[in-house]
Amino acid sequence: MPSPVRVVVVDDQSPFRAAARAVIERADGFAFAGEAETGEAGVSLVVDVQPELVLMDIKLPGIDGIEATRRIDGRSVVFLCSTYAPDALPAGAADCGAAAYVHKEELSAELLARLWAEASLRP
Repeated sequence: MPSPVRVVVVDDQSPFRAAARAVIERADGFAFAGEAETGEAGVSLVVDVQPELVLMDIKLPGIDGIEATRRIDGRSVVFLCSTYAPDALPAGAADCGAAAYVHKEELSAELLARLWAEASLRP
């Protein structure tokens, strides 16, 4: 059996981090690997833990999730997560290196698995 996909959650809101952790723990083939409250702490955690996947909030204290994703620079697959409508994402979201955008209210074990499968098929 393959190793689970280790996931780090970077979000400044404790309720979302808890909700994301619950989703990850329910998703077959995924494992919660840690959490951070700021962009800088998220980048540092990714360097230390080396997760396969990061769920990254866009609006964070310090550097935002778009800049944090750039700094992760391919070490992990990043899914940006926020409450923005997809057509209202901030500048830089489309070209920061994130593999997908997830509206926070839509995050589910099924969506996580589907997006991971899609991201894994990309060259």
